[in-house]
Amino acid sequence: MILPGKHLREDRALLGVGAEVLSHLGEETTVSELWEKVRTARNSDTQSAPLSFDWFVLGLSFLFAISAIELHRGIVTATNAP
Repeated sequence: MILPGKHLREDRALLGVGAEVLSHLGEETTVSELWEKVRTARNSDTQSAPLSFDWFVLGLSFLFAISAIELHRGIVTATNAP
């Protein structure tokens, strides 16, 4: 579920979803704005499976757990970890 494997494609694993979320997080944004960016990008890519909001939230939770993002007053930002 976290890492891609034999039966789980990279775009469905939480690591892949988290990487996709981080790629769309260039500036401070709200969760709903970030969801729209990721969903639009995923829907325009014909090779990727559609992403549900549940998996998006799991990806955000994963990123928060590894301290890759911060949430403050409804605004999501990427951390400046080395």
